[in-house]
Amino acid sequence: MGCVAIPSVSVLLTPLYFFDQYWGDELWSDFAPAWPGGGYAFAATVGALVPLVFLAWVAPLTRMNWKKSKPRSLAWAAASLPGLVAGYLVAGVIMGTVRPKRRRDWDSDCYSEGGPCWVHVHYPWLWAVGLAATLAVAALLITLLVIYAGRASATAPSTSEPEAGPTPRSPSGTGDRRPPG
Repeated sequence: MGCVAIPSVSVLLTPLYFFDQYWGDELWSDFAPAWPGGGYAFAATVGALVPLVFLAWVAPLTRMNWKKSKPRSLAWAAASLPGLVAGYLVAGVIMGTVRPKRRRDWDSDCYSEGGPCWVHVHYPWLWAVGLAATLAVAALLITLLVIYAGRASATAPSTSEPEAGPTPRSPSGTGDRRPPG
């Protein structure tokens, strides 16, 4: 199992590496400052997208039922793939702001325009804005799901009345009394 895990992780992380290498700097140096509201608004937008793309990925997977129908389950798995791709894109945008851990690795690329150190110098609270937006949207989605689940589980009012018991004028004439036995 361990032999499969290492190549799988490298296959999953390689697109993030290439995204950061080829588009990360340009994204944060050109695109983010031009975003309406600047870099902080861009970080808030990216943070708000995190729970949304997670929901877009997970929601179709919750509809899968392999015991009931395998083709339908495969269709739901395929329907979750756009959410997975969007999650990779959002993760790539976030990875573009990660600074190297050791200070000696902060070479000129780190401080070049759009590099991760440059981003943190110009937008020092970027992480807090993104995290706050993520938590706010996640709380909103959870609230909406609880409200939706509450409405779905509520029983609809019955249109038929319960069966009436015998009355003194009923055909048996006993009303609620039992005949002497």
